[in-house]
Amino acid sequence: MTAPSVRVETGPDGVALVTLDRPERHNAIDLETAERLASVWRGFRSDDDVRAVVLTGAGDRAFCTGIDRTVQVPQPSSPYSLDDPLLTIGPKANDLWKPVVAAVEGMACGGAFYLLGECEFLVASEEATFFDPHTSYGMVSAYESVFLAQRMPYGEAARLALMGTAERLGARRAYETGLVSELTPPGGAVAAARRAAAVLAAQPTGAVQGTVRALWASREVVRAQALAHAPQLIALGNLPPERQADLFTSRSRDFRVR
Repeated sequence: MTAPSVRVETGPDGVALVTLDRPERHNAIDLETAERLASVWRGFRSDDDVRAVVLTGAGDRAFCTGIDRTVQVPQPSSPYSLDDPLLTIGPKANDLWKPVVAAVEGMACGGAFYLLGECEFLVASEEATFFDPHTSYGMVSAYESVFLAQRMPYGEAARLALMGTAERLGARRAYETGLVSELTPPGGAVAAARRAAAVLAAQPTGAVQGTVRALWASREVVRAQALAHAPQLIALGNLPPERQADLFTSRSRDFRVR
């Protein structure tokens, strides 16, 4: 039997720890992982013993590097439609309004922002880095850019999305721009996130969930309108898959950390 790609641990303090457990793939998300994440979030809705969640990735090299490039997702021929398995991996997409805190160690890039965009706040190790490789590989950063733009000043989000693999946003700069709310020494992100989540879990859960819903509502209308354009932008702007593959295999690993 293969090990689950998502591990769930619950404690007596009402906090659940959800771990993306594919460290050999930098915790990239395949179709099984996407389905497992959606199932976990839906299960928490009716689990009254879980009142707050910490989301992290196994190992210290990566929180998540987006969709696994070995995954094949057949697409409809219409430029107005897009099948994206990452659209259902987040807690809000699965109608979960219990607070989720992300604990980031190592890299967080590309499709990781589908998850980070639906967390209440981020705790990161001082060695964490954030980047979006889409443009370097001939792909439109559509959904990722929307999530980023709702968490960072426009100029910072634009730089991160447009620079591709040429630049990585270091944890310190991510903290200064508001993407990250707390920095920790290396290896300390999960413990710090758990401490914060335990405080959230100790509050009356109805009030906490209502506040999460209110905060989300403040962004939801603009977000929904922006995301509605994503399928067409991707269909129009993406290079053919074979050209993307060529760019990926010939990519330069030179980048700067800001």
